[in-house]
Amino acid sequence: MKRRLKAVWFRLLGKDPEAVVVSFWSGPDALAARMVDEIRRLEPTRRHFVVSREPREVAGAVVVAAANPLDVRRAFRSMRVGLAPVLFSAEPHPLRLAAFLLAPFKVLAFNARLERHHLRLECWIASWLFARGVPFDRIFLRPWSRSLATGETRVLEGRAALPARRKVGILTPYFPFPLSHGGAVRMFHLIRETAQEFDVVLFSFTEKQTEGDYQRLLPFCSKVVLVGKPIYRKPRWSTLRPPEVLEFTCAAMHRALREHPVDLLQVEYTHLAGYGGDVLVEHDVTFDLYAQLLRLDRRFSTWWDHFRWRRFEQRAVKPFRRVVVMSSKDADLLKGFACKAPVRVIGNGADFDRPGPMAEPPGMNLLFVGSFRHFPNLSAFRFFVSEVWPELRARFPEMTFTAVGGPEHERYLRKNGLDVSWDERIRVHGFVSDMLPLYEVANLVVVPTTVSAGTNLKVLEAIAMRRAVVSTSCGCAGLGLEDRATVLIADTSQAFCEAVARLAGDPRARVEMADAAWRYARDRFGWTRLGAQQRALYRELESGTTIE
Repeated sequence: MKRRLKAVWFRLLGKDPEAVVVSFWSGPDALAARMVDEIRRLEPTRRHFVVSREPREVAGAVVVAAANPLDVRRAFRSMRVGLAPVLFSAEPHPLRLAAFLLAPFKVLAFNARLERHHLRLECWIASWLFARGVPFDRIFLRPWSRSLATGETRVLEGRAALPARRKVGILTPYFPFPLSHGGAVRMFHLIRETAQEFDVVLFSFTEKQTEGDYQRLLPFCSKVVLVGKPIYRKPRWSTLRPPEVLEFTCAAMHRALREHPVDLLQVEYTHLAGYGGDVLVEHDVTFDLYAQLLRLDRRFSTWWDHFRWRRFEQRAVKPFRRVVVMSSKDADLLKGFACKAPVRVIGNGADFDRPGPMAEPPGMNLLFVGSFRHFPNLSAFRFFVSEVWPELRARFPEMTFTAVGGPEHERYLRKNGLDVSWDERIRVHGFVSDMLPLYEVANLVVVPTTVSAGTNLKVLEAIAMRRAVVSTSCGCAGLGLEDRATVLIADTSQAFCEAVARLAGDPRARVEMADAAWRYARDRFGWTRLGAQQRALYRELESGTTIE
């Protein structure tokens, strides 16, 4: 009876009583397509429509091209809308307003993770937060469940330990394989070098590694202790300690360190300093990184990040017997920061012994390498594509730009509102296990870093591959490279554009610069030399002496 009355009511209103699903293509194409597919799967018996600003083909749905809310109202004036799925991603989109005006009580919001939530007045706070991009699990967070431990701890036996060798523990926030970012590259090679003289016990947090990844470290380690990385869900602004520190605070790792004692413990990265140890390796001086960011973007959030990191780092370095940094600039920063422990510079390196790419091919192919998980790399990508690339693209119709953004690169691009899918001359890759093919087709490597600390391993990798580099001054800081001889340095968008244009049009200059940089770096930044420095540091700690 109720169904018949409803049918009569909607006919009186001039509407078809059979409810339809109207999905709004209001975000990146790949996400919108997945949203529509999911809705069709959830509602297989209903008629499906897709509202889009551009004509497109969508399987199983009728596409309605609409430029504004009025067009949408006209298209569906005779239909009863039962559900209105809308994609809420980082960038604004006018079709979201059109959805609310068409069916304000039927909006089913999807976020960039494709979680879904009905937007309703009775839960307006949750609806507002969801539309703003807050992850669903954080909206309904409870104080007693803000961090979830995975509960997974594994011990893998590696090569046989030798009684005559001292046992060195190395604690890492990420498993050092695959070599998807500069930190993993450094840790992998120096663990290999350390294993020549010491028994290495690796303590590492893990996320999505495979058994094959673990096997790559076992020839160098007597034992590998794996702890599942906790799921940290507190809002970023809400804690006095930096969230990157709390993200890795884990009772299971403390327990693992107690159960597997070592003679000497080295801690990689400042945000693990709370575990204590003998050697702290600061891959970058983090408070300096946030100080640079604060100078560029003076907001409360950047001030708060800088304040928290400065406060934490000042305390974190004190208990360690030695602190290792990547450059003399970082050493000076820590010494001026009341760091009482001796500071050692053991910089980043590259493999200069492996075969490099073939001779440079003809073309104008630019390459940028940097994991988007590390925000300076994402900032560099944003700077290049928004402020440098448009002019280069107009001046050089044959020029292309390839970026390697590491794992989950699409998520970080979406989160920061960066969509370059429209440009067929920009290619963005995720994790690439073998970079050699990309270097072989590259003519020039760009390092448009606007904030940086430590030294950029990506510069050394490019030099080892015999490719010329255009970099900002902070992008190649601490390496001792000479402008116009071993690198071309430019700091403003216009200067960077001109530097790229200059080398892009001069193949001979590129080859000469690449060869000069390779000769300079080969004897200074090889892993063999850096590994010897690290082993010497361990011997120094064993003997109880201090070598300045």
